[in-house]
Amino acid sequence: MGGVPQDGDGRPKRKRWYRQLYVQVLVAIAVGILAGWRWPDLGEAMEPIGSTFITAMKMLIGPIVFLTIIGGIANVADLKKVGVTGLKALTYFQIGTIAAMTMGLVAMNLFRLGEGVHADPATMRTSESAQQYVEQGEARHWWEMFTQLVPESFFGAFVEGDILQIIFLAVLFGIAIKAVGAVGEPLIAGVNRCTAVVFAVLGFVMKAAPLGAFGAMAYAVGAFGLSTLSSLGSLIVLFYATSIVFVVVVLGGFLAAYVRLNIFQLLRYLKEEFFLVLGTSTAEPALPGLMRKMTFLGADRATVGLVVPTGYSFNLDGAAIYLSLATLYIAQATDTPLSVGQQLGLLAVMLLTSKGAAGVAGGGFIALTATLSTLGTVPAAGIMLIFGIDKFMSECRALVNFYGNAVATLAIAKWDGDLDLDLARRVLADRSSADRAVAADESATSDSTGPEVRKPAPEATAS
Repeated sequence: MGGVPQDGDGRPKRKRWYRQLYVQVLVAIAVGILAGWRWPDLGEAMEPIGSTFITAMKMLIGPIVFLTIIGGIANVADLKKVGVTGLKALTYFQIGTIAAMTMGLVAMNLFRLGEGVHADPATMRTSESAQQYVEQGEARHWWEMFTQLVPESFFGAFVEGDILQIIFLAVLFGIAIKAVGAVGEPLIAGVNRCTAVVFAVLGFVMKAAPLGAFGAMAYAVGAFGLSTLSSLGSLIVLFYATSIVFVVVVLGGFLAAYVRLNIFQLLRYLKEEFFLVLGTSTAEPALPGLMRKMTFLGADRATVGLVVPTGYSFNLDGAAIYLSLATLYIAQATDTPLSVGQQLGLLAVMLLTSKGAAGVAGGGFIALTATLSTLGTVPAAGIMLIFGIDKFMSECRALVNFYGNAVATLAIAKWDGDLDLDLARRVLADRSSADRAVAADESATSDSTGPEVRKPAPEATAS
């Protein structure tokens, strides 16, 4: 059994600042921006480094989601609770998505940044790279979320990396293992051991996170250039401002009023994941860390295992804000009037087209095209107006998605009565709590008995 290095008072030793993952990722991001700005060709050449790291992370997401959901369901005493938790989560996800989309619509109606552009869709040429997303978006239908839930084969879901299908399989297997009783107990032990191994592999891959962040950022700046920001800078600023207001005011207000926790302490607690998402422009690499830290925070392991992976496909607050802002901007820029009723109809369409966009390359852009194609009133060719800046908005989308799922997990755990609120408050109040969570991760992955995170004793978390 592995141990965690400790100080004289019995607490896990804190790593030196330069060995902290988030510090290394932050430095890598800065170096990547500098390399892409000063040497654009070199920056573009770094693309394989960033994409390879993201691919390595995606390689592990499927097994992690599959094993953690099975383990969570199998360890629940009452299967009815799994169904109730799932319904609560889906209800929360829909309410959160509606709130995010409404904020985007209100912001664009207030500032009306698209007015005065007078873009003619008939004269817009779609670039080859954008056309690929357009074709995928036009081929999507709102009902595909349900018809494509069942994979053609068991391994097909993992090969394609379809998180919704993997969740579907995991729920079926988890319920089946629970239903067979004692016969399934060896399988549960096997699932726990496999999860520990997968998380150990994750630890190896995460050591390359700074390199991946450098490659991704250098490519983004080198390929698109900082000058791309100037032409539509106001739209980027509005998107970031709306997202910040949503996280701090809406999510933060809900977290304080219902869960009784502080959003700023939560943001600090998840700082490593913040920089990882910022550097890679996707929330997927931070999924395992979010699950482990939510468990360390006092949320029930089964609830975390069900809510977090499901939220990555159904609770996309950042994508929701982006869809509503971008759609209304395109409508204003192309002089396409939309009444209040039409905007409400637009919101209903976006509720369906936004689902399942996570984990797909250009998922936000594909969902935008699908929305415009389904709606029919706003010209789909108008997406070229924002294609150049989409990459610079993806980081914010991913970050809002990530924090939305963190708050959702705590809210559902509180709703279910499965959140140790006193422990959560002590952990968030302790500035070194994130380091302790990482230390617990390292200890858990070295323990052959399973991947469950060891929660700190009350005295170990006092600030």
